[in-house]
Amino acid sequence: MENLLPFAFICLTSFFTLTNPLGTMPVFLSMTKGLNNYERAHIVKRATIVSFIILICFTVAGQFLFTLFGISANGFKIAAGFIILKIGFDMLQAKYSNTKLSDEEVKVYADDISITPLSIPMLCGPGAIANGIVLMETATTVPMKVTLLVSIALIYALTYVILRASTKLVPLIGETGNNVMMRLMGLILMVIAVECFVGGLKPVLVDIIRLGNGLPG
Repeated sequence: MENLLPFAFICLTSFFTLTNPLGTMPVFLSMTKGLNNYERAHIVKRATIVSFIILICFTVAGQFLFTLFGISANGFKIAAGFIILKIGFDMLQAKYSNTKLSDEEVKVYADDISITPLSIPMLCGPGAIANGIVLMETATTVPMKVTLLVSIALIYALTYVILRASTKLVPLIGETGNNVMMRLMGLILMVIAVECFVGGLKPVLVDIIRLGNGLPG
């Protein structure tokens, strides 16, 4: 239980930051301009469900992907650390957005924006996928794995609620409030990225030192 609560906190904060529903709200409103509440609700529901399924699949199948492509877990942690660090750095400068769309792209996606670009890559981008795989590798017990999967479900449920209320939240929070929250989330994300990077690099360095000293790996 002592390890479960900190792990749950890391899961919730990292996925909320990487999913970034608050930062997605203005883009979502611009893409659904002219649609009624029912149509917006349908888009949000489909986008969150698709994002949840994709992230769960990658999180659970992470070990299989490592074996299939011959990737070490430590190497993936280092790469994921770089990806998450870059996202956190951009958020710290309050200039992060999962994707930037021109007016023409919005028109192209108007028929079905729930899958692309709202679900992929906005709500379920490479950062979130990498984070899910790394956290599943970190989860060494069944309760931790369950906590991870439940955390993903909770985050997407919260994302659904936030996007459904976006028409009221965007004017309430304002640009300044959104920038402040984005900077705070970016700082948290950078700390998580450093922990991820160090966690992958440490075993690699230990193996290098052992080989250098002629010790068995």
